[in-house]
Amino acid sequence: MAREKKHRSRGRRSPFAAAALIGAGLLLTGGVYAGASAAMASTTDAQTSVTTELTAADGQKLFTANCATCHGMDLQGTKEGPSLVGVGELAVEFQMSTGRMPLQMQGPQAPQKHPQFTEAQIRAVAAYVQSVAPGPTYPDSWVTEGKPNPDDSSDEVSLAKGAELFRVNCAMCHNVAAAGGALTEGKYAPALTSTSALHMYAAMVTGPQNMPVFGDMNLSTQDKRDIIAALVFQQNEVQVGGFTLGSLGPVSEGLFIWIFGIGALVALTVWITAKSN
Repeated sequence: MAREKKHRSRGRRSPFAAAALIGAGLLLTGGVYAGASAAMASTTDAQTSVTTELTAADGQKLFTANCATCHGMDLQGTKEGPSLVGVGELAVEFQMSTGRMPLQMQGPQAPQKHPQFTEAQIRAVAAYVQSVAPGPTYPDSWVTEGKPNPDDSSDEVSLAKGAELFRVNCAMCHNVAAAGGALTEGKYAPALTSTSALHMYAAMVTGPQNMPVFGDMNLSTQDKRDIIAALVFQQNEVQVGGFTLGSLGPVSEGLFIWIFGIGALVALTVWITAKSN
């Protein structure tokens, strides 16, 4: 009997054994997960380094798989999409980086959405189009960075001139505050409150969708630079003067006064009438 009790006492587990077993399991699982995550991260980094070295030949493959259905294998266009001859790499970069292309469905206007390709892939497709059907290309850095023209020592960046040029040439569609506006037949001019400097230049040079092309006879490169600088300054500037109401001018302001101003007058009239009675 004593031997049996002694045998049972030796076989009894410690109350901390379960906790120790769970802890060991968690440590083992965490180690395996950390190792797998590190391996996946290294693989992703390797893939990223590969994708950053894409060439025009890679762009041709991407174009054939994703764009040729509408634009044709020879870039001449089809019934579903226009020709890309002469649009250049700048137009391709603009359309794909803003998510307007590939087009999801036919409509009055291609909406802006999250891009479906990486920046390296977009640049590769643009390089392929440029090699086959050249057109407008990327601007010099001084144009999009708001710097003076290095070839003209007398040229200086002018925010006031840029704002004036925007008001005269662009505000009738994009609104004087660059908040965008409605056009005819369900079309619209998009807001420029978050548009990059490169895409502002691309829009002026390539004329996407309803926008006209502003050549050097209309706006010189210096003029385009000043417009971009003024819009970027407006994007970064703190808005003052109370509620912007969407910066849509008399439309939103009149609606606000009609709803709240007239509403307050009606409420005051009802209150005075009730008091008088």
